[in-house]
Amino acid sequence: MKTQNELRTLLRSIDHKSYPAYKSLAGAWKFDRYTLVIDHVQGDPFAAPSSLHVEIPHGLAKFPAAYYAKDCSRIALQDFLVRQVGKQFEQYNFKAKGSGKSGLLSISRCGQAVLERSACEITGDGLTVRFHVGFPAFGRTINAGELDKILFDFLPRCVESSLFYARLDGKKLERVVHLAEDQSAMRRILREEKLVAFVANGSVLPRKSGISDLPMADSVVFTSPQSMERTFELPHRGKITGMAIPEGITLIVGGGYHGKSTLLEAIQMGVYDHIEGDGREFVITEDTALKLRAEDGRSIRNVDISLFINDLPNKKDTKKFTTEDASGSTSQAAAVVEGIEAGTRLFLIDEDTSATNFMVRDEFMQQVISRDKEPITPFLERAGDLYEKAGISTILVAGSSGAFFYIADHILMMDCYRPVDITERVKGLCQGHAAPRVQAPGFAVPAFDRVLPAFRKAQKGRGRGWDGRELETKNIGYGAGDAESGSFTVAESRGAGGGRGYRGSEGRGNGADGRGYGSGEDRGHGGRGRGGNRGGDGRHEHMKTKSFGLESFSMDREEVNVRYLEQLLDSEQVNALAHLLRYGLEEVMDGKKTVRQTVEAIWNAWEKQNWKPFAGSFVPCGLAKPRIQELYACLNRFRG
Repeated sequence: MKTQNELRTLLRSIDHKSYPAYKSLAGAWKFDRYTLVIDHVQGDPFAAPSSLHVEIPHGLAKFPAAYYAKDCSRIALQDFLVRQVGKQFEQYNFKAKGSGKSGLLSISRCGQAVLERSACEITGDGLTVRFHVGFPAFGRTINAGELDKILFDFLPRCVESSLFYARLDGKKLERVVHLAEDQSAMRRILREEKLVAFVANGSVLPRKSGISDLPMADSVVFTSPQSMERTFELPHRGKITGMAIPEGITLIVGGGYHGKSTLLEAIQMGVYDHIEGDGREFVITEDTALKLRAEDGRSIRNVDISLFINDLPNKKDTKKFTTEDASGSTSQAAAVVEGIEAGTRLFLIDEDTSATNFMVRDEFMQQVISRDKEPITPFLERAGDLYEKAGISTILVAGSSGAFFYIADHILMMDCYRPVDITERVKGLCQGHAAPRVQAPGFAVPAFDRVLPAFRKAQKGRGRGWDGRELETKNIGYGAGDAESGSFTVAESRGAGGGRGYRGSEGRGNGADGRGYGSGEDRGHGGRGRGGNRGGDGRHEHMKTKSFGLESFSMDREEVNVRYLEQLLDSEQVNALAHLLRYGLEEVMDGKKTVRQTVEAIWNAWEKQNWKPFAGSFVPCGLAKPRIQELYACLNRFRG
């Protein structure tokens, strides 16, 4: 391995040269207490910044082994270190001058939740921290003096101050690890005690604003109704008391602006652990919980929604329902069935964002529109069976229909932001009213045997064969072609031209360029090989991915809308979903696997190799692990 002195010498030798000469710096360089790896160098000072990472062995970092022995504490430690590096980078960001992104120093910006990110990875060998640097330039020529400041002054200070245990606040770090272990223990208690959610007394549920996830100052703290109050023992915190919501159907009601949706939103985000000071540290929810809502216009492919919708006037088969433009009711019906397929054990529903005709039909409406004229079986009539026969609980916010009182096991009324248990009182009132129909016949969980068609990437002809003729490209598209072979786009030519792909690897084939591009600097291993976009090393061209915050991401020209996946909380999760879905399309979907088998194959690849299977030549900073429920959701929304 080359040394830091050799890096400095090389850097000085390319000063004032054309900016692409920076690429000669790529590789691993040994510093005194860490290894610096320059993974990718930007091609232009105005392009996305360069990707780097540092590697530090445990023998030098010296974090207690107990802090990364368990997944929960390891993830919390990784999150803590990313935050520490981010604070250090803020002091030196753009202190090196130049054009474009010169002098930029950035790493993942962490929010209120603790997520597993590619920015920091702790393994048995040590820790790896990934980040971005804007290599300085004069116009479009190399400014070696300013990059020297970054690599040999700013960066060593940041690394020394944030990634070595001796330089950190040991008590603060201990609190971070202990909080993570307590949160993990609370999740274990939920399963053991057959609970779906826990909200600790003293929690701060409201957020600062619609664009800030910080806690609201001077808000009313949460206090559990006595009838639902439970006390548990945690390994570090000791006794903790709060509201324990058992399995079954729980209804949240109350007047407008009294905090119904605020409570539900806190519960839906309780699938994640939160940092100290957030106010929701011990708002802990069943980790498979899924927020449902109507989603007009989404695509649905071969989903069995017959549990809720049958006998459509257009005679469409609702056991294999397909549409490119779903209504509110069909989209919510599909979301329920897809949620069951994804293994959820808790549905979260807010009446305000649901399709009314999907949720309930009152008695008068049923008199006007007879049942044989209505194809929808409302959720009201399936919720009980979902719990009794499928083991799936529901927490529902309702404000307009009293019909839900008849199916609820527990009823909470929010009164000036405080929950009151009114179950017994409401059940008494129900006896004086005619009960609506709350159970429909014919409940059956779908078989979930949907087989996904093999993915074929359409590609325009590129280049020419040895005889000068342009390649003849077969546009094979999604779901067409030979599903048995599992092959991808086939670009054919009469010639047998060859060439060199990424890293100069030579392949044999028909002259189709096998270099692929991923998100940002994520490039596929290419080469020119048989099959048009398969490289000489057996890999094929990656689809281009691009994410747009929490709104959507694109795969080549196909956009996947994630706007209504309300439990996504970080744009880096959307980036990661694009990478995971791309891997599934390119490597897993062979025309034989079901949706469940496809998602399991993608998820198993992550569990075994972390981020590596989903990246190109290097793992980029800027990815955060999503939940498996959101991966299912994205696969179901892909229209390609």
